[in-house]
Amino acid sequence: MPMKTIKEEVIDLLTKTVKLSREDLAELLETPSDSKLGDLALPCFHLSKTLKKDPKTIASEIREKIKLPKGLIREVKATGPYLNFFFEEAKLAESTLKRIWKEREGYGYKRRLNKTVVVEFPAPNTNKPLHLGHLRNMSLGESVSRLLETQGYRVVRVNLNNDRGVHICKSMLAYKKWGDNKEPDKKSDHFVGDFYVMFSQKAKEHPELEREIQEMLIAWEAKDPETIGLWRKMNCWALDGFNETYKRFGVSFDKVYYESRTYEKGKEMILEGLKKGIFYKDESGAILADLGELGKKILLRADGTSVYITQDIYLAKLKYDEYHYEKSIYVVASEQNYHFRVLFKILKMLGFKFADKCYHLSYGMVYLPSGRMKSREGSVVDADNLMDELDGMAEKEVRKRHKLKETEVKNLSEKIGLAALKYFLLRCSANKDFVFKPEESISFEGDTGPYLQYSLVRAKKIQQKAGTKPTVSIDFTLLNKPEEIALIKRLGEFPGILEKTAGSYSPHILTEYAFKLATLFSQFYEGCQVIAAESEELKKARLLLVNSYYHVQKSCLNLLGIEEVGIM
Repeated sequence: MPMKTIKEEVIDLLTKTVKLSREDLAELLETPSDSKLGDLALPCFHLSKTLKKDPKTIASEIREKIKLPKGLIREVKATGPYLNFFFEEAKLAESTLKRIWKEREGYGYKRRLNKTVVVEFPAPNTNKPLHLGHLRNMSLGESVSRLLETQGYRVVRVNLNNDRGVHICKSMLAYKKWGDNKEPDKKSDHFVGDFYVMFSQKAKEHPELEREIQEMLIAWEAKDPETIGLWRKMNCWALDGFNETYKRFGVSFDKVYYESRTYEKGKEMILEGLKKGIFYKDESGAILADLGELGKKILLRADGTSVYITQDIYLAKLKYDEYHYEKSIYVVASEQNYHFRVLFKILKMLGFKFADKCYHLSYGMVYLPSGRMKSREGSVVDADNLMDELDGMAEKEVRKRHKLKETEVKNLSEKIGLAALKYFLLRCSANKDFVFKPEESISFEGDTGPYLQYSLVRAKKIQQKAGTKPTVSIDFTLLNKPEEIALIKRLGEFPGILEKTAGSYSPHILTEYAFKLATLFSQFYEGCQVIAAESEELKKARLLLVNSYYHVQKSCLNLLGIEEVGIM
């Protein structure tokens, strides 16, 4: 009966005296920053409006009405405008640690629901390699997917390859003019990206190239054999490179869509909407949607070619037809906020009820200390290069600490490098811009992925050195030191943290929890001997606490996409 269940017990108690719904009470209850003020608190400010009394009086009156049953709640105090609840520590320890022991890495997970969530990420353009922004995208997409799975959802991870359009034609035209039919002499998506940069540079001197791009797009949509052949070749190069990066980063997809296979159906839907009077044609012959306060949006150009949103309209329907989703989440940068407001509005105009099930998980820009990424100018921070850099930084630290075989050094360095990268990308709230600092991210101390890996290694080593296996047959009253109680309480909060994090699609909440948990474990480690405990019974009790920490922190790392390591 860990923290979330204890919260429910408090709610059960309050519903007998407070005229608020269980949902409202759950929202109001909070954990005091100072444990002397209780384990849970009900601020009574909200109630003063309806009861027309000051919060202090309300807190006192509620306390007088409460009849405390036997159980986990030891005491209830009215302190100023707050009603504070104190728990029976030994019972809290027993209920929390026994449940973790039983459920292990499944602790806090909910039963399987008959509901599906589709999460789309990272949806790259096939004209250049993946960059730092895509790494943030993939970290968010994968972590949110794993978090939703803890809440019982069936999660379908999908990717959309934006493999057609003006931006793709830029790489193609540059290769056609200056590529000399070369084969890739480097990682193939980087090879394609070189021609995207080349086009941008050449177009500054030759503005007529923009007209040639439109001509190439028209030829592509007309299925001109030469244009299609070039497109297939360069797309294969780009996709082969992407797949290498996905594998290295640890993401995979249940379904992959291609814009080139969906845009025509999107055009059909727009033409049907035109017939029904939902859309209209302007003087140039372009088809538009009048979106009111969102303005007017071109859906098909005057020359008949489609725009980016054309295929998105059909793809939203296709995903619903295939999965009948409860929610369809698009993990896409905040630069596309307007695009998704338009998309969801158009879906509603077309009469699709699933439009309300679509959600744009918007995230901010990632910068390096040197400034923003700009792929057109060739100064993009490539995902592969950044991972190489972090692996190299991790490798230096590994070589300082251990003498290992080269394969072991490489494997360990890669896991530490990815932990540094993913954690740093996830610890900031998704809607915020931030600066990625490689040196800070790779530190083995502080609020970093490697520090959490180190903390887990420490917990595992204690168990290995103990000479005995953990057991729940212990005296829970022995776990009474402040460091032990603080750690147990934090472990008990985990189910509620999972629900909150998954429900808000906010992995940064989990990073905050995991770091605080590791900090409390460090304080426990410094203040409470395990192997050399004062008695065998105390050793057994503390060993169970270490084991419980290990399982919960391992679960945190897994949900953040971070692998456990054997040594640090």
